[in-house]
Amino acid sequence: MGKKLKSTGLVGLGVIAGIAVSLQFSAMAQKPVEPALPLEELRQLADVYGLIKSDYVEPVEDKKLLTEAIAGMVASLDPHSAYLDKKAYAELREGSQGKFVGLGIEIGQSEEGYIKIVSPIEDSPAYRAGIKAGDLITRLDGTPVKGMSLDDSVKKMRGEPHTKVNLTILRKGETEPLVFSIAREEIRQKSVKGKLIEPGYAWLRISQFQEPTVDDLAAKIVELYKQDPNIKGLVLDLRNDPGGVLQGAIGVAAAFLPRDSAIVSTNGQLPDSKQIFYGRPEYYALRNDSDALAKLPEAVKKVPMVVLVNTGSASASEIVAGALQDYKRAAIIGTQTFGKGSVQTIRQLTPDTAVKLTTARYYTPNGRSIQAKGISPDLVVDENANDDGLNSLRTREADLDKHLSNDRDQESAKTNRDELEEQLRVMAMEKQRKPLEYGSNDDFQLSQALNHLKGLPVQLAKSESKLVQVASPTVKKDLSKK
Repeated sequence: MGKKLKSTGLVGLGVIAGIAVSLQFSAMAQKPVEPALPLEELRQLADVYGLIKSDYVEPVEDKKLLTEAIAGMVASLDPHSAYLDKKAYAELREGSQGKFVGLGIEIGQSEEGYIKIVSPIEDSPAYRAGIKAGDLITRLDGTPVKGMSLDDSVKKMRGEPHTKVNLTILRKGETEPLVFSIAREEIRQKSVKGKLIEPGYAWLRISQFQEPTVDDLAAKIVELYKQDPNIKGLVLDLRNDPGGVLQGAIGVAAAFLPRDSAIVSTNGQLPDSKQIFYGRPEYYALRNDSDALAKLPEAVKKVPMVVLVNTGSASASEIVAGALQDYKRAAIIGTQTFGKGSVQTIRQLTPDTAVKLTTARYYTPNGRSIQAKGISPDLVVDENANDDGLNSLRTREADLDKHLSNDRDQESAKTNRDELEEQLRVMAMEKQRKPLEYGSNDDFQLSQALNHLKGLPVQLAKSESKLVQVASPTVKKDLSKK
């Protein structure tokens, strides 16, 4: 019963609606397949196909049967392999490019089963209409959202430009539901935010790794150094970042490491899947004529750093955190990451369809496998001063059915608490808290990251010691020998 509550009430917290993958849109040569086919099993498949065509209660189209057979075959492999029909393939490409047609809101699922607004994207149609963080969507175009998956609700909110969708909203402090009619527009989502938290200390947040992420990161760093050329400490915030395109992860890590550093390696069946990716433009620049990192001030390679992670940090986020941890370039603070350490390659089948297939595992520069284990923080710090909030109930890769195993290390024990009483207690506490805005004065983990950069005591998670005194950030290492 506890597990059921967890899966229905907590899927998609923060900005995560399913776990994004580190994608490679590559043309790697396929491995030759043995010519011998399992004839007996193929006969069974043909027999079942014939039975459905002849005996099922109503006629079924051939295309539907064959498409569903392909989808089921791929989905049976692991949680991240999938057949992409025309709509799914288009949505994946939109997401990786950082643009889509919709309303411009980041959503999660509330405990009551409604759609919770995590944040409207600045200057989006939803933002201009007055949608606020913490609002609950109860109906979409009059259709109740209770029982509707996040994916289905996203599909209903997306559509053609300039068409309208009606949102029925419950807002704290309002006695009656509010109805907003909002026109869809093309949304260009900035994946990088940043600001000076206080004089000398900067905060950079990456919400998802997209094609423009490296360019956006470089521009934001240049902007911050213009505001304060003497930055003494930098926090890279990867909490609830579900991943994205591999080149983005390589470029972000390369921004803070010596040129030519090994960032991540992969290993799979194909010869081309056995690779090492380095911090050079050919590995992260998506436009051959541009190297965004060439504009960065030299100081960014040496500024003391903290990387913030949590259970929602997955895939490309874990690649960045793992690389910076292996080189002792940054202290990792937060909680154990998701553990999504596998490569999904997009194989196009037709102009409109494709297969997303797991083709390799990821490894950090020191050879640690990320898969089903994740990145362990150097300093474990809860989301709040008193507890880890809803983050403690999130599912990790090791909890997923059919997950790919870690081939080099023992997988972490499941950290999710399945007891119904504990889940209800945590969710009751969360109702009393206002939604956490990353980068705000109320961001407890960020305040502990700043303490670490200043050499002040850090309040660790309840499972750890209460306070740790750090003399100075663990960043003044000679990286040239790595």
